[in-house]
Amino acid sequence: MSRTVFCKKYRKEMEGLEKPPFPGPKGQEIFDAVSKQAWQDWQAHQTMLINEKHLSLVDPQARKYLQGEMDKYFAGEDYDKAEGYVPPTD
Repeated sequence: MSRTVFCKKYRKEMEGLEKPPFPGPKGQEIFDAVSKQAWQDWQAHQTMLINEKHLSLVDPQARKYLQGEMDKYFAGEDYDKAEGYVPPTD
């Protein structure tokens, strides 16, 4: 049976991650309160931000920026969008 969490992004019980996405307290916090779907959605959004803003993950400022945007994303606050991205239409 899969593990469930009350997802702070979608505000409902959903399937949880299988393990923390990275070590430390922040990884544990995400493991405890973010659903698998919300994490996958964030990863897709993060990829768009990295590509659109030409971020280098070697740069500590870029990692700090992404950490802040991730926190806003999961908290339901306003977060940066990829400026040139246009979602596909059906």
